Amino acid sequence: MTSALRSFGLSLPDYPWEAMAPYHARAAEHPGGVANLSIGTPVDPTPEVVQEALRAAANAPGYPTVHGTPALREAIAAWFERRRGVPGLDPQNVMPTVGSKELVAWLPFLLGLKPGDVVVRPTVAYPTYDIGATFAGAEHIAADDLDELDAATRARVRLVWVNSPGNPTGSVRDTASLQRIVAQARDLGAVVASDECYAELGWGEWDIQRGGSPVPSILDPKVADGSHEGLLAVYSLSKQSNLAGYRAAFVAGDPEIMANLVNSRKHAGMIVPYPVQEAMRVALGDDAHVQAQKDLYRGRRDRIVPALQGFGLAIQESRAGLYLWATAGEDTWRTVSRLADRGIVVGPGVFYGDAGNGFIRVALTATDERIDAAAARLATGP
Repeated sequence: MTSALRSFGLSLPDYPWEAMAPYHARAAEHPGGVANLSIGTPVDPTPEVVQEALRAAANAPGYPTVHGTPALREAIAAWFERRRGVPGLDPQNVMPTVGSKELVAWLPFLLGLKPGDVVVRPTVAYPTYDIGATFAGAEHIAADDLDELDAATRARVRLVWVNSPGNPTGSVRDTASLQRIVAQARDLGAVVASDECYAELGWGEWDIQRGGSPVPSILDPKVADGSHEGLLAVYSLSKQSNLAGYRAAFVAGDPEIMANLVNSRKHAGMIVPYPVQEAMRVALGDDAHVQAQKDLYRGRRDRIVPALQGFGLAIQESRAGLYLWATAGEDTWRTVSRLADRGIVVGPGVFYGDAGNGFIRVALTATDERIDAAAARLATGP
């Protein structure tokens, strides 16, 4: 290969999960097998009603629409009103995406951000927010409130990511907190994009099935102050409906921004396959499977939390979502190593920013049998 050819390719950090290989190997030596509580990938079956919708739409010889079928967009708008407290959303201002991760990664570029612009993401956050800024040549900065930034930096902010419920911490922003970030961003002329894909999985005060309040959306009238200007909500069906393998998600919000995103994605061929669009439409209209899945996660959570606490881990935040954010008051990798010795694999908090040092992320996305195996090992030793 010539030296000129060696210059091709993006200069990105190594994918962080590769660093977990030795801990996976150590955990695999456990006679009871690995209890993998590290990656948030669903393990329960895709609901049959959704599988049937996919099969029924399998004869799809023509190109699908980037904007989404009218029926799908109407289903998304109806879902926002029924489940997220957002009435009257115009289906024109909705679009399916190829999972939520691709939208997170490409949104800064699609918004036209450029070198010198700033993307703000939560202090402890999913690393793809930073990667998206990098793709656009913009700068990424960690902050949970725009008042944490100096005046010169604030003036360059063009996109603010909100992640509520948060990955990995499970933190939830209440209505007042969201109102504040919206007001701050609007003062700067910045867009607020809210990644809300864990919103159906609230616990404690946010568990609506146990008398709690629903997790608020950035598009809620109480938050948006009567206008979706500068606001985008991002959602995925991977978590609530076990559709990670379908790459089924959507974005909704500001009419002008949405029209531009639709046009740009038409040029780029960013299209959700028609059978998946139909599966999404059916999934969004069926609340029963969402409730059943949440009940499974609640049971797993109720069993693993006391076991982790008995092992000496303090659970922090973890008010919603599929993860428990925990610390033993020691270096992250020390905790990861001690758990690997018991055949348990967890996510290192350092993957989510400097503020994650000392923490681990424990996923509830394991079978009941593996959750119970992990709980037993935590209680009695290897």
